[in-house]
Amino acid sequence: MVYLNKYAILIILACLVPTHSSASEAPNFWDLKSGYARPVQIPDTIQFLATDGYPPFVFRDAEGRLTGFNVDLARRLCQELEISCSLRIKDFDELLTGLREEEGDAIMAGLARSAELAEDVVFSEDYLKLPARFIAPLGQYDTSKTPEIKNTTISVEAGSRHEAFAQSFFSGATIVSLATVQDARNAVASGAADYHFGDGLELSFWLQSETSGNCCEFIGGPWLEPGYFDQGMSIATRREDRSTLDAINYGLERLYRNGTYQELYLRYFPLGFY
Repeated sequence: MVYLNKYAILIILACLVPTHSSASEAPNFWDLKSGYARPVQIPDTIQFLATDGYPPFVFRDAEGRLTGFNVDLARRLCQELEISCSLRIKDFDELLTGLREEEGDAIMAGLARSAELAEDVVFSEDYLKLPARFIAPLGQYDTSKTPEIKNTTISVEAGSRHEAFAQSFFSGATIVSLATVQDARNAVASGAADYHFGDGLELSFWLQSETSGNCCEFIGGPWLEPGYFDQGMSIATRREDRSTLDAINYGLERLYRNGTYQELYLRYFPLGFY
């Protein structure tokens, strides 16, 4: 699975303190040259299965109402398809069983693709990818350029895919692996490392939080290398339910084309991680 709970604490901590990091721009994950034609058969309704408690994706507001990026995306998707939809909350471990037993039509909860699931579950196009990013001390480098990493020190979290990638591809730099991601970020804040290489979404909220002390900013662009950072968030359906999958893919692309996706992305991710 994509462990959405690792973002929850960061988002709670993300007070909107002043930040000099780059303004947000919505990414595009769709091939607009080919595109999806409107399916001949669109289901009358889609019941989404999800789990709550994972801001900014699915959580409850102060009045107990479900909200979040995934909630609003599903709502606008169904408006685009002109069908009715509902959202059923279940524990994460119960989502696949719920889908297989037809308690719902689609899972929208950061479920990861795997060979095991491929037997009876298919996935939509990604609607959000989770890139790696560099951060550096505030104002020290040209943020629009890819970092010059030769003879520099890069901090990473030990055991992470970011560590594995850095050790494989950043041969000109000294890679410093630290026990926790917070230690790795603090290494840049304290000057012990020139850069930190880590999860872009996590970093976007950390940079806005008081915890960061407004120390740092993104530098360069997103890293989405296959095998490391290319798996994103998508919607899972039963393999035999092709009409629901086709409708979802068509609807997601339409939301990008008409600007709805950009609107939601900018609302929930004010400091872009792309």
